[in-house]
Amino acid sequence: MKRVFALFLGLLAVVVLLAACGDQAGLQDGYYTAQAAEFSHGWKEYITILVKGGDIVSVEYNAENASGFIKSWDNAYMQAMLHVQGTYPNEYTRYYANQLLEGQGQGSIDALTGATSSHGSFQILAQAVLEQARKGDSSIVFVDTAH
Repeated sequence: MKRVFALFLGLLAVVVLLAACGDQAGLQDGYYTAQAAEFSHGWKEYITILVKGGDIVSVEYNAENASGFIKSWDNAYMQAMLHVQGTYPNEYTRYYANQLLEGQGQGSIDALTGATSSHGSFQILAQAVLEQARKGDSSIVFVDTAH
């Protein structure tokens, strides 16, 4: 009887460890969004993540104007920013989103030269969206991104 009980405890420990490994960040499955509370220079930034099996499987980072137009689709803005800053929204939004996806919310996000203001906003939004995912709260959280 003691052997059966010891075997049961051993198996239980293995199951608990495997479950913990699959959900390292404690993220609950679902879609989660964090959005800037206010417009900045005509744009409101946001991050949306999809969590499956406790892992982030998709990240969208972008900004929209009051009419809902997406910043990284604005070719005129892209050309102007590229010549002044050396980067543009379609590049840096994918760059930051990819770092969050690859790092699974663990570790730091490297800044991209020319998009340091967006880097600060991204960090604030990323922390907020990850907290929503830990709580399993799929409501949109509005965040003060002024820095």
